[in-house]
Amino acid sequence: MRRREFISLLGGVAAVWPLMAHAQQTMPVIGFLGSSSPDLYAPAMRTFRQGLSEAGYVEGRNVAIEFRWANGQNDLLPALAADLVRRQVGVIVAPGSTPAALAAKAATETIPIVFQVGADPVAAGLVMSLARPGGDVTGVTNINTELVSKRLELLRELVPKATIAGLLVNPTSPEITKAVSTDLQSTARTLGLQLHILQASTERDFDTVFATLAQLRVGALVIAPDAFFISRSEQLGALTARHGMPAITQFREFAAAGGLMSYGGSFTEPVRQVWHLRRSDSQRREARRSAGTADDESRTGD
Repeated sequence: MRRREFISLLGGVAAVWPLMAHAQQTMPVIGFLGSSSPDLYAPAMRTFRQGLSEAGYVEGRNVAIEFRWANGQNDLLPALAADLVRRQVGVIVAPGSTPAALAAKAATETIPIVFQVGADPVAAGLVMSLARPGGDVTGVTNINTELVSKRLELLRELVPKATIAGLLVNPTSPEITKAVSTDLQSTARTLGLQLHILQASTERDFDTVFATLAQLRVGALVIAPDAFFISRSEQLGALTARHGMPAITQFREFAAAGGLMSYGGSFTEPVRQVWHLRRSDSQRREARRSAGTADDESRTGD
């Protein structure tokens, strides 16, 4: 993946994977913690399994996967993460969701965690720093949260007559909501735009959101980089087209479905990269153990 699409975080991961952990296990087990649902996350799951295959693993043959899906209800994530810990999985993968990654981190200090998020992992509290993440957490970010101001700037160029902008956020993702709201309020003032923040955490909220946008005379809409919205990119693209609402989000699936534009990295590719991060980091750690060298140097991805 190109450097501008993501920053790899090769963190301090304590256990060796693959063929790690419990000697009595005949097959290593991956715990998969997802904010979305299997059907909505299907495209990313294909690339996740591709990454496994490229690393030499086939589900059901030499690796097992325990899936836990929140189905868009982020308040369920802590319990789901705790369930994976009780299952004693060898590693927890939390792709595409900052709330899922945070829930996994809060649930265990011993099981390695691999995340894929759009937020700044340092600001979100997932790692200590990019150079020295610390702990048993590693992952990849496509910095989509950091690009939210640029999206408003691009949207303003395409809709120069707009004087009122909207930001759609998911209130059940407070870390992302706070970060993008603060950034976009500042950018909106610089651009001379009035900004309204609207909330949606279920599909039932969409009708209310678009009715409110019309009432407020919003002329341009930025959709926050949240797992709930990402998994419904095609639905939101079609809705913005139907309501004639110029809108922007991060992934091309939104624009392909009728949304005005997208700006960001790939939706599926970082999920494939997640497994390679876990595998390559484990290989490096095992090599250092074999050589008897200290495991304290800083590491960053390509």
